[in-house]
Amino acid sequence: MQKIILLLVLFTFNLSSAQTKKKQILLIGTFHFANPGNDVAQIKTFNIMSDKSKKELETISDKIKKFGPDKIFVEWKYTKQDELDKFYNKNTDSLFKNSKNEITQLALRTAKKLNHKKLYGIDYRNSFPYDSLMMSMEKANQQDLIKKNEEMTKKFENEHNERISKSTLTELMLYFNKKESDNENIQWYLEVANRTGKADDFTGPSLVAKWYERNLYMYSLIQKLTESKDDKIMVLLGAGHAAMLREFIAHDPTFELVELSTVLK
Repeated sequence: MQKIILLLVLFTFNLSSAQTKKKQILLIGTFHFANPGNDVAQIKTFNIMSDKSKKELETISDKIKKFGPDKIFVEWKYTKQDELDKFYNKNTDSLFKNSKNEITQLALRTAKKLNHKKLYGIDYRNSFPYDSLMMSMEKANQQDLIKKNEEMTKKFENEHNERISKSTLTELMLYFNKKESDNENIQWYLEVANRTGKADDFTGPSLVAKWYERNLYMYSLIQKLTESKDDKIMVLLGAGHAAMLREFIAHDPTFELVELSTVLK
């Protein structure tokens, strides 16, 4: 009788553990390797095609392979998944030689080593009315806020460009996945953008809301596309997006965040 009770207890414990087991999510925030120039700040381009960077990419992707994500999500429009599928199936050697962006150089490189059949696009694009934000500051005569915006932008540019010129790829990737970097990426939206405009002008919070919307939509796609059979996933996004998703994950009991620094040890 005691053996039966013990077996029932063990069965119940194992069932409970299985039901509450969290899915591991390796969230990687990054600078844009190819630097398309779409951001407000003007930043230097990192030489991702140097021999040293190529060796680092091999090492980083090998270590992520050991982590073993079942799916890899990237910053590619989710409405153009068919184009991503075609891109993924192109000649790999040619892509590595000609495509500098992080989707090719890190996500695709890792996915191929894992024998994945595809990458998953989760980007959702909406408007980012930066020009309207500046106009609202001018109309409200918010000279201190205009100055603050210029100072924060310049500070970001200088620090980023200095870091780009002095750091290795691995050092950069580790930096952009620190809490310090997360705070920098979120700070501008609340300290500057959300304060913009007269009392009855909500251009500022509207821009911030659109930023949150974009990131929530992306996170929603991760939630929906992660299946019960997926124990581990990897998400590669611009550092600003990753900073937001880190906050969402902290309040989602489904996922357990895995730090890049842990994987690269």
